[in-house]
Amino acid sequence: MKDDFDGVAIVDGNNKNTNFVTRHFVIFTVCLGVVCVGIGLLIGYLTFPETLRSASDPQVGDQTDHEWVSKTLMDNIDAAKIEENLKYFSKRPHVGGTLAEKENAEYIKSVWLQQGLDDVQIHSYTPYLAYPDINNPNKVHILEDNTVIFSTRDHEDVLRPEDENSEVLPPFNAYCASGNVEGELVYVNFGREEDFIYLADNKPEINITGKIVIAKFAKGFRGTKVKNAEKAGAIGVILFSDPDNYSPGDTLGGYPNSWWLPRTGAQRGNVWVSDAKGDPLTPGFPANDYAYRQTEKHAELPTIPVHPICADDAEMLLREMDGDEVPDSWKGALNVTYRFGPTLKKVNRKIKLEVIAIKENRPVYNVIGMIKGNVEPDRYVLMGNHRDAWVFGAIDPSSGTSALLEMTRSFGNLHKKHGWIPRRTIIFCSWAAEEPGLLGSTEFLEDFQKILADRTVVYFNVDSAVTGNYTFQGKTTPSLKKAIIAATKKVPSPDPEYDTTYDHWLAKDESSTYDNEPYVRNLGSGSDYKPYTYRLGIPAADVRWRYPTDLGLSSHPVYHSAYSTFYYVKTFLDWDFKRHQAVARVWTELGREFADSAIVPFDGVYYADKILRGMEAVRELYETEMNKNGITFDAIMSAINNLTVIAATFEDKTQNMDTSDLLAIRKVNDQIMLFERSFIDPLGLPGRKFMRHVVFSPALHGGTPFPGIRDSMYRIDFDPNKEQRWEGVKEHMATVAFMIQSAASTLKDVTEF
Repeated sequence: MKDDFDGVAIVDGNNKNTNFVTRHFVIFTVCLGVVCVGIGLLIGYLTFPETLRSASDPQVGDQTDHEWVSKTLMDNIDAAKIEENLKYFSKRPHVGGTLAEKENAEYIKSVWLQQGLDDVQIHSYTPYLAYPDINNPNKVHILEDNTVIFSTRDHEDVLRPEDENSEVLPPFNAYCASGNVEGELVYVNFGREEDFIYLADNKPEINITGKIVIAKFAKGFRGTKVKNAEKAGAIGVILFSDPDNYSPGDTLGGYPNSWWLPRTGAQRGNVWVSDAKGDPLTPGFPANDYAYRQTEKHAELPTIPVHPICADDAEMLLREMDGDEVPDSWKGALNVTYRFGPTLKKVNRKIKLEVIAIKENRPVYNVIGMIKGNVEPDRYVLMGNHRDAWVFGAIDPSSGTSALLEMTRSFGNLHKKHGWIPRRTIIFCSWAAEEPGLLGSTEFLEDFQKILADRTVVYFNVDSAVTGNYTFQGKTTPSLKKAIIAATKKVPSPDPEYDTTYDHWLAKDESSTYDNEPYVRNLGSGSDYKPYTYRLGIPAADVRWRYPTDLGLSSHPVYHSAYSTFYYVKTFLDWDFKRHQAVARVWTELGREFADSAIVPFDGVYYADKILRGMEAVRELYETEMNKNGITFDAIMSAINNLTVIAATFEDKTQNMDTSDLLAIRKVNDQIMLFERSFIDPLGLPGRKFMRHVVFSPALHGGTPFPGIRDSMYRIDFDPNKEQRWEGVKEHMATVAFMIQSAASTLKDVTEF
């Protein structure tokens, strides 16, 4: 028994010790656990993406909150940084295909990598480019008994010390022919087809064949002026900037005293007319190492020499001209009597044009940056600007390039520091060699045509962010109008008199409005969106801050001259860079909206209405004449009515969708992407295989929409092959009806046809 008792006593003592140890062990374990959990939470808080802990941190926000993302992006767009960018890009000339342009490409790549983009690449192509001979600048001479008594200047006058730079190329027109030609001089107004028709009808005694012609810039593409002169038999073309078009009413002498073009300014630019654009020798295919290159003859480059001169030099030439005085509508603002020619006042005098055009294959460099999407990474939102300039290019394109780099800084900051990832992939594009003919953007499109056609949602372009200090301007395909309006309503106005950019735009817009909204223009054909929209059917927009339209200018006054400088922009257009900031913010908001919205913003109802109003204008012009030839608008109007009804039904459907159903959203977005592509005729417009958008491609004659109809009807009664022309009209009318009906079918339920 004792042993049992003693044993029990021993057991009781051990239990007390064990309980004591256990209690302390539990307390220690709990405390250690609390500490570990605390350390773990702290580490997790410090290392986890900021946007995923946003609920407890109001300074970070929520990446799923589109309004927070929008505000953060736009608040980060800094006007001062845009100004710094412009100083950098406009400090030296950077013509496409030169070392300066390559260095700019490498600079942009390094900046984008620092800014936090996921991937940055340089894509190089080797297109056929054109330059002057810097050792033998092009000239126009006045000869007297074969002795030179006057020559146009080699370069534009240096009007400010910083304008002088050894890299400035003398004025020239790219892709013209070399040549030394002599002869009489004919004044042809703006060199439009209608001007040559006027001469043929009213001055039949003036034979253009074998003559040099002189024409004013403005009111049409310079290349078309050259083509018209070639067709009329001219042996050379001289182009000049008349003060009536580039400095009307100027009393200060132009730059550097005012924003007008000084009389010493000359406009550079390419004079090659082509729907394809891109590399002249590899149409339809990228200009890479193994590309087949056609001959210059097959590229249909100009066959006569062309040279741009300043107003002062043009006045010297026009003073020499004899012949009848031109009508008032042909006169300019030079202090001369404008005469037709072709004879000169002194019979022993004549005009000589000397042009050396150097053409060669040179490498150019596109810079492509990317922030990859996380839900639909195979859907692309393109944001682009061209980088090359004829000289300093502070307006065209460096105002846009400067805004582009500030936009990418804002996106990169949100992506890198806050962990924001867009729903769709955003691709930033710094295009090379736009000025000679949209080369960089077109070669990239041709290189990746299938991928871009299948995957690109939209392309937002800013060629020049600021061309004037008046108000905002938007140009777009109709489906994007609503998105542009919405973006401008979010962006503060640079003018404190107005709350938003939209308010500023609406108050100052001189054009007619639609539903009391500012006028959104059609795209036209002047920049890198051209191949994307008119060849592939990708909706696009181009935004900027502009000058007043009632000035009647064809472009900003110092367009393509040596006087588009940082001083010019800072002094006359945007001293505090608030207008640049506003454009960059609109551009940024458009990119964010299309990259992040579950349903791609789309306005099919407005598009249908735009088509209807455009077709009504065409009917007013041509219906009577068409009816006489057995052609009606019945099929087209029926297709438009179908589109109008179906677009309204589609809009109602998308406004009430469950955005958590990813498959349903994907199907709807695919329908939206197919819509613009439905207007693409794979065969091209009549005689224009690379212009394929039957509604909004640029027309050869007249405006848009429906360029194929307008061009088919142009002067049809004067054509000796009139019967064949009418058959072409019938065919294209059927094509238009089919395309509109096809567009309507894309908006039906995916199980219907």
